[in-house]
Amino acid sequence: MRICAIPLKPGTLAEELGLLIDGATNYAIYMLDPQGYVTIWNRGAERIKGWTQAEIVGRHFSVFYQPRDIAADKPAADLVRAAAEGRLEEESWRVRRDGSEFFACVTMTALHDETGALRGFGKVVRDLTEQKAAETALARREEHLRSILETVPDAMIIIDEAGTISSFSAAAERLFGHVEADVIGRNVSVLMPEPDRGRHDGYLADYMGGGERKVIGRVRLVTGLRRNGETFPLELAVGEALVGDRRIFTGFIRDLTERRRTELRLQDLQSELIHVSRLSAMGTMASTLAHELNQPLTAVTNYLEGARGLLDDPTPETLALAREAMEDATAQSIRAGHIIRRLRDFVAHGAVSQRPEPLNLMVEEAAHLALIGARAAGVRVVTDYSSTDAMVRADRVQIQQVLVNLIRNAIQAMADTPRRILTIATCPVDDHMQVTITDTGGGIAPGVADRLFQAFASSKPEGMGLGLSICRTIVEAHGGAIWATALPDGTEFHFTLLRADLDDIDGG
Repeated sequence: MRICAIPLKPGTLAEELGLLIDGATNYAIYMLDPQGYVTIWNRGAERIKGWTQAEIVGRHFSVFYQPRDIAADKPAADLVRAAAEGRLEEESWRVRRDGSEFFACVTMTALHDETGALRGFGKVVRDLTEQKAAETALARREEHLRSILETVPDAMIIIDEAGTISSFSAAAERLFGHVEADVIGRNVSVLMPEPDRGRHDGYLADYMGGGERKVIGRVRLVTGLRRNGETFPLELAVGEALVGDRRIFTGFIRDLTERRRTELRLQDLQSELIHVSRLSAMGTMASTLAHELNQPLTAVTNYLEGARGLLDDPTPETLALAREAMEDATAQSIRAGHIIRRLRDFVAHGAVSQRPEPLNLMVEEAAHLALIGARAAGVRVVTDYSSTDAMVRADRVQIQQVLVNLIRNAIQAMADTPRRILTIATCPVDDHMQVTITDTGGGIAPGVADRLFQAFASSKPEGMGLGLSICRTIVEAHGGAIWATALPDGTEFHFTLLRADLDDIDGG
């Protein structure tokens, strides 16, 4: 293969080489003699270092070094090293004509003639100040971000398209019990219990294939798996980003263990408070209940005493009367038993369990208990139950507690009024059933109306103001609402309960 050289006129090559060197304005290109004095200086060197060719040619290159480097005799050492090794490359600080410093990439090459004698040195210098500043700023931002991620309570995990973990924050280490080195490069499913572990890669593949967004951009409650095999509840939010042509997913994770424990404790305390409220309600009704129970028990005693007297000298007529007395005693004992059963059910401290219940029957049972002694107090009761015996999803004991509280409050509100009419009504409202208790009492005190359902708000001198607050807690826990309406001659209390779906009824 022949290589054809293009003939050049004398001096042309040197001129074109000079033009090429001067055109490289982003690089300081210059030459030194063997002792380090500048002999050639391009325009890039003028722009970067600040000296013109006339000012710098003939001066020693040590003027480009920092004072401390000059004191350490670094310029001479660099010449010796470049001559010995043939080439020197480094990144270090240099000085401009105005005394300012810049970070430079320096290449010094030893130049020899045909005999091997040292002719001087060629130097190429590139200003890296802006690049160094950008790298430093980036490093600082990364360090700042790393310090934030190491101190925030939420764990952060980054995975790639295949589910492989590429970043595992300090909070994630504390949360899952793994150190970052152990999980980097492993599939994120190692942090999940079954069946999520076996399904995760399939979910990810479906999404990458254009499937539905089930996790991205949403907050979900899921279960995590610690290194020791313990499972725990967590809140997961996943974000998606494109880095070049790669897709990454960042998961932010919050441990819900303490929150769940607190919620369970609050539920226990709430259940205990509701139970105490039932006992308190029974305490306020104690005298009325004692009177109501005393009537059937006294009747039973009288009937049995009479029957025993008739049996002292039995005849067909006395036996018939004794039998009738025994039947009456049985009826009265059953009546007392009903009262005791309602009390036992009402005061029962069982677990909260919402199930489909017939609303009208539930209201009627509670009314029987709450209205004990109402007739003797001159209260006339009017009922207006819905014609559709709708089912509601409720904890029967708790909702009956609401009913007893509202009915007893209504009776007390009418204690000093001449007209005493209590109305109990049920009716459907959209997907709820509504219960309304109406009295003809003196109404709600203006100072209490705005905070009627708040704890410790009461218009009764001896009241603690917990009854209506507990009623609101119970109703809202059932997905309903409770409110009061002022009337010209009384008050209406309303509350709603969700209707039970047919599936709930069938499943119940």
